[in-house]
Amino acid sequence: MPTIFTRIINDEIPGRIVWRDDTCVAMVDIRPLNRGHVLVIPIAEVDRWTDLPAETAAHCVMVAHAIGRAQMATFSPTRIGLMIAGFEVPHTHLHVVPIDHMGHLDFTGADPDAAASDLDAVADALREALRADGQNAVV
Repeated sequence: MPTIFTRIINDEIPGRIVWRDDTCVAMVDIRPLNRGHVLVIPIAEVDRWTDLPAETAAHCVMVAHAIGRAQMATFSPTRIGLMIAGFEVPHTHLHVVPIDHMGHLDFTGADPDAAASDLDAVADALREALRADGQNAVV
């Protein structure tokens, strides 16, 4: 059975995708650790990131870097956190999170009730920042 991420990637269920290329997608997390939280997900459904081909892992980090630059420009956080935890969904995903303190990387602080309108606004703002940065894989 495909993961929820595969179903979003395949357009079976909606997602706020801001980046799509032949290797990965990036989408706004519906349970953000902090406003602007994005997941970078390889299209290949691989559970553990260490099982990804090295080229795929490197590409995902490159996309996370571009997303992080867009988050910095959009939200002006102190830092951009990058984390691979892998327990929530058995499909590799990188968490790219605007952070002002370490607590912004604590999953117990995730917002289960983030407003759809705000998630849409976050996606739109990140797309705009990615385009302004010259990225061409923006959805």
